[in-house]
Amino acid sequence: MTRILVAEDEEDIRELIAFTLTNLSGFEVIVVPNGPEAMKKAQTEPLDLIILDVKMPGMSGYEVCTELKSSNKTADIPVVFLSAKGQEGEIREGLEAGGLEYILKPFAPEDLCKRVARILKKYDAL
Repeated sequence: MTRILVAEDEEDIRELIAFTLTNLSGFEVIVVPNGPEAMKKAQTEPLDLIILDVKMPGMSGYEVCTELKSSNKTADIPVVFLSAKGQEGEIREGLEAGGLEYILKPFAPEDLCKRVARILKKYDAL
């Protein structure tokens, strides 16, 4: 089963993402509320994709992504940013940190599932 880590500090959004990806697409979703916990889970859990909010307590999504991409253990896990911050500079910063895509909030649940499935298929994780 495809395993996705979602790091999002807002509980309602975290639950919506988990519900959407689990019930609409059948993915196994692991959720954490901040950057440090995302780092810990990424080091200890087998994952097919990581979805990061940009602004989180402890570490930003950009910092988490940079750390993940610098580790041999996690460098190959695809990372996607999900954020309400959609300025060109912010998107560029996310992609430069190693993210593959930048999904803007608010999002339509069906669109999120389609984009995630496309990314997983592209990286042979589905």
